[in-house]
Amino acid sequence: MSKVLILDANQQPLYPVRISRARLLLSQGKATVFQRYPFTIILKESLSRLKLEQLGFKFHPGIKIIRNL
Repeated sequence: MSKVLILDANQQPLYPVRISRARLLLSQGKATVFQRYPFTIILKESLSRLKLEQLGFKFHPGIKIIRNL
């Protein structure tokens, strides 16, 4: 199952959405194509109006080495 990367109006990453949800946002005019590879869309409105989860980041408390990817 493929996912589409999505950015909010402030260019902050959100959780990837399914292709069908991205197609719906594009057809309703709520989003535009930000870049083609990897395919990313950007929302036109702020998060307060749309209900999507913002991408979170957590650390494991027992980790001793952090690697750069």
